[in-house]
Amino acid sequence: MDYKEAIDWLFGTQQFGIKLGLEGPRHLLKEFLAYPKHGVLVAHVAGTNGKGSVCAIMDRCARSSGKRTGLFTSPHLIDYRERMRVSGEMISEERCAELLTEAREVCTQLEVHPTFFEITLAVAMRWFREMECDLIILETGMGGRLDATTALPADVCVITPIGMDHTQWLGETLGLIATEKAGIFLEGVPAFSSPQEIEARQALEKEANQKRTPLTFIDQSLEGYGIALAGKHQKWNAALALAALHALGLPLNYESVAEGLSKVKWPGRFERIMSGKLEIILDGAHNPHAAKVLRETWMDEIGAGQGTLIFGAVESKDISGILDELRGLNQRIIFCKVGTTRGLPTSELIKSLPSKEQASAECYDTFTEALAAARKYKQRILVAGSLFLVGEARAILLDKTFLASVQ
Repeated sequence: MDYKEAIDWLFGTQQFGIKLGLEGPRHLLKEFLAYPKHGVLVAHVAGTNGKGSVCAIMDRCARSSGKRTGLFTSPHLIDYRERMRVSGEMISEERCAELLTEAREVCTQLEVHPTFFEITLAVAMRWFREMECDLIILETGMGGRLDATTALPADVCVITPIGMDHTQWLGETLGLIATEKAGIFLEGVPAFSSPQEIEARQALEKEANQKRTPLTFIDQSLEGYGIALAGKHQKWNAALALAALHALGLPLNYESVAEGLSKVKWPGRFERIMSGKLEIILDGAHNPHAAKVLRETWMDEIGAGQGTLIFGAVESKDISGILDELRGLNQRIIFCKVGTTRGLPTSELIKSLPSKEQASAECYDTFTEALAAARKYKQRILVAGSLFLVGEARAILLDKTFLASVQ
C-alpha cells in the first residue's frame, strides 16, 4: 500500500470501535515484534488533563540531556503521523505506509481484529525499536488499567490531574476514574502524581498500597525556569515531568532543563496564531477541569471580556460544565459543529447555555463559516471545546490538509 491507501485502510478500522483490554494489544505487539529492546526506558503517562503537556516536557528535556526519544501521543491534530515522533521528528510517510502494510498482514492472521488505537501503538513501538530510542514516552489513550499502552512494561508511571471525563467508560465518580488511571501502577516501579482532589488521591494511594508501588505526589511547582508553554499549571506539569525523568536516572542539569523547557512545544494548548491582523488562540478544553485551567490562563494572559469564542464539542462531553467555566471570558460566543462523525450539532450545543443567553449566540454548520463570522468583529478569537475542533481550525489557519479522526 502507498501512504494514502495505508491510511484509508487504518481509518477504516475505526469501525471496530474502542475495545478496552490488554490481551489483544499484547498479542499484536508480540506478533509485530514491537516490544522495546532490553535496556530501553519506558515512561507511562495517564490522567485526565495535562498528559500531552507532561509528555512533551519529558520528551524535550530528555532530548536536551542527550537522549534519543520516542514519543507516542493521541489524538493527532492535523496529521496522523503526529502520534509518533523520534526526537521530535514524525515518521516518514513511506515508512509509515510500509509498517501499516505489514500490520495489515498480521491483523488478518489474528482471531480478533485489532482496533485503530492498538494498530497505531504497535506501529509506533516497532518504529521506536528500529530507531533505537533510549527512552519511550507513552501517553495513555483513555483510562489506564485496560488501555492498550498498559500492555507495555514501564520504568516509571506518571499521573496528571484527574477530572470527570469518559465517564461512560471509566466510572461516574472521581474515585472510580482515579482507580482506572492507577491501573498503570506496577510493583516496585516508581510512580509520580500531580496534586489531586481528595477522592482521587485516596484512590491512587489505595491502588499503590495494594500493588506495592512507591507513589510520590508533587507538592510544589517548578520555579526558576522559563517555560515556553502558557499558564501557571505548566509549572506543575514541569515539576511532575522532571521528577519522572530524575527517577529514570537521566543526566539532568540546569542547562539541559532550561533549554528543554524554553523550547518545548505542544500545539493546540493555548497556542497563539496570527491570522492576518487577528490573533487566534487554540485550546482543546474538552472537559470542565481543562476549561477551568483555560479560564485561569486566559485571565493571566488576556483578561476577561475580550474577543469572541468559537465553540464546538463532540458527544458524551459535559458541555454545560465546560461553558460554565468559560462564561464571561469573551464578549460573544459562536457555536459550530466539529467536523467529525461525533461532532454535536449546534442545536444541541446551544441548549447548554442558559435560556437568556441563547438568543445572543450565533450558530454555524462548519468551522469555516464560524471563523468568517468571528473575523467580522475584528477582535481576538478563542477556539475551544474539542481537540478535534482545534485540529480542524489549526489545519485551516496553517493551510494544511485536515485528516479527521474519531479516536
